[in-house]
Amino acid sequence: MDAADLDYRARTLTGCIPSSLVTRLLELGHEWEVEAQAGRGEWFCALGWARLLGDRQQYAQALEVLAPYIATGWWPAARAQAELLEGWGRADEAIALCRPYAEAGDRLVLDFFARLLSRHGQSADAFALLRPGIDDWFLAEGLVDVAEVAGLEEEAAALLEARIAAAVPACDDPDCGRLRLEPSNAFPLLAVIRERQGRIEEAIDLLRRRDSTSVNGRDALADLLARHDRIEELRAYAASEYHGHAAQCLAEVLEERGDVEGAITAYRTFAEESDGMWHVAVPLSELLGRHGRGSEAIGVMRAFADGPGGAEDWIVHTLCTLYADHGRARDGLAYLDALKAHRGGKEDWDFFRIRLPLMAGLGLLDEAIEQARTHPEEDTWYAARSLSDLLATAGRAEEALAALERHPACNTSLRAERLIGLGRIEEAVQALQQRPWPAPADDPWAGTHSIELPF
Repeated sequence: MDAADLDYRARTLTGCIPSSLVTRLLELGHEWEVEAQAGRGEWFCALGWARLLGDRQQYAQALEVLAPYIATGWWPAARAQAELLEGWGRADEAIALCRPYAEAGDRLVLDFFARLLSRHGQSADAFALLRPGIDDWFLAEGLVDVAEVAGLEEEAAALLEARIAAAVPACDDPDCGRLRLEPSNAFPLLAVIRERQGRIEEAIDLLRRRDSTSVNGRDALADLLARHDRIEELRAYAASEYHGHAAQCLAEVLEERGDVEGAITAYRTFAEESDGMWHVAVPLSELLGRHGRGSEAIGVMRAFADGPGGAEDWIVHTLCTLYADHGRARDGLAYLDALKAHRGGKEDWDFFRIRLPLMAGLGLLDEAIEQARTHPEEDTWYAARSLSDLLATAGRAEEALAALERHPACNTSLRAERLIGLGRIEEAVQALQQRPWPAPADDPWAGTHSIELPF
């Protein structure tokens, strides 16, 4: 085995048996196949088999399964073994295994190793390990987490304050208010520390100074105000925050308190702003649906879809899902028919596929299959996937497989899943282990560039 090859296959899920199908094989009782493939370089099989052996307290055998992968020096294998060892109560062995990797300085390894140390009574060492990486947002986040356990929050705060003080303007424009800050999340991280210390006003002030307000759909300032029951401040912030995440936070708090009307009003108020509905239509419809107001939920998404630029596939899909969930699949089909007529009778597959589950829900599976087979895009890999799902739902397993086999280089995992369902395990494994695309070539850039103007 080769570490680079393992890494490529695991990252791209190319030429290997993915973890989802390893789980499926085990569920169906094909342990022998998983065990065999684990010994042939199939990483996800090795991991699944080692976990199963560990669950059976066959620890030595589990480690033997992972040993060839560890021998390549591939970090994900070492991390997986460390997690297993920790779960078995053998944290000292996990730490010893990871230490050489951490000494190489990779940020992902450093973060994992520091958190491992912190969980097992070595939080001060973890803090010292991460401290030199304070200018890296990822390592800084780990530093703040281990600082709490180590009782070194003031030391972490001082490091962040120094980085903030060293920040420079992001551009040469004298009116530029943005800072080139390292780590980029210094303000939110310092706010975390101040909140843990009970210094809420300082935490709020820090979050008001950050450049990016939302991360992964959450607004830290809104969440902080909600945690500390500062609802009127949250309401005022929601009125000024552009992304709608503060409005969503406000609605969530009000809903938790039983004030459903207040939550709905929070969304509707934001929706009145320019482009506001783009940000809150879906959570508003979900809120209405949770409280038995399906017609209103559909009305929200219908108005959104009918608005300027609203008839995008994901919006129409959400609307038609609501129709189906509330027993109105025929209304969903009527909407799609009207949309198709508005577009001159043309219906791209992105929209056509939305009607298929609606038809299936109405017991029109055979009609849906026939329409899929006569669509102008039926001879494409993505149409084959939808057609295969319809045929599988209809209990026509062999036809579902045949639809996918028309495009053997695509939909490989689904094709293998169909083969496994039919008991054709060897064929499924062969399909998964094919490499339809070559590995990427080495970077051709030689490290030099010209300073001459192109013209």
